Amino acid sequence: MLTWDANLYLQFANERTQPSLDLVARIAVSHPQRIIDLGCGPGNSTQILRRHWSKADIIGLDNSPEMIAAASKAYPEGKWVLADVATWTADARFDIVFSNATLHWVPNHAALFPHLLEQVAPHGVLAVQMPVHFQSPVHQLMYEIADDPAWRQKMHRAKNALVNEKPSFYYDVLQPKVSRIDIWETEYNHIMDSPDSIVQWISGTGLRPFLEALELEEQKLQFQEMLRAGVTRAYPRQKDGRILFPFRRLFIVAYR
Repeated sequence: MLTWDANLYLQFANERTQPSLDLVARIAVSHPQRIIDLGCGPGNSTQILRRHWSKADIIGLDNSPEMIAAASKAYPEGKWVLADVATWTADARFDIVFSNATLHWVPNHAALFPHLLEQVAPHGVLAVQMPVHFQSPVHQLMYEIADDPAWRQKMHRAKNALVNEKPSFYYDVLQPKVSRIDIWETEYNHIMDSPDSIVQWISGTGLRPFLEALELEEQKLQFQEMLRAGVTRAYPRQKDGRILFPFRRLFIVAYR
């Protein structure tokens, strides 16, 4: 299982939290009583849910002890559960099953999404956001670097760590089981100070499986340096010296 660094993840807290705000704004459930945040991370998305539905019973769930510890420290009043989304089943159904930037780490979406929908109470909602920028320059660079003969044999798991399906896939999986479904994509143009900022961003998420596949610290540093060089070429600076970092995300709101 991957290890996570909550401090590194939160270095871009505003950018990582905005999709949660956008997803919550599209959920048409007036007075939910029970909400769960699957893959709550350090609790920033769960806190948005608490602010929006202050009277609901809200639980944050994550399989990372590091993330749960960070969430518990930042929001000690919250309810936090250490568990794996891939095997989780609710003890009682939730009015909102919410997940922000998590389910792309969980395999077999053809089975996962119907299972999660089953954990939703009648007239409730499954609300999901996932990155879908795997054709972006930075991701393509990671896959290319992973093919270097120096470590190619170690990279199979890393190269297959993320699930990437088309919107039509989720529509076909969920539409027969729901009363209504909304699916859309948004591309955020994050303003970065330098190529290092983009590498730092991806180091908190998508780069982690590649680095963890390498045993030697010098190889990890070499991989990052190769990525930094590629990012410098792929993302030109604007007139003010900063860099636009396009980042596309998929949103799904499915009502039972």
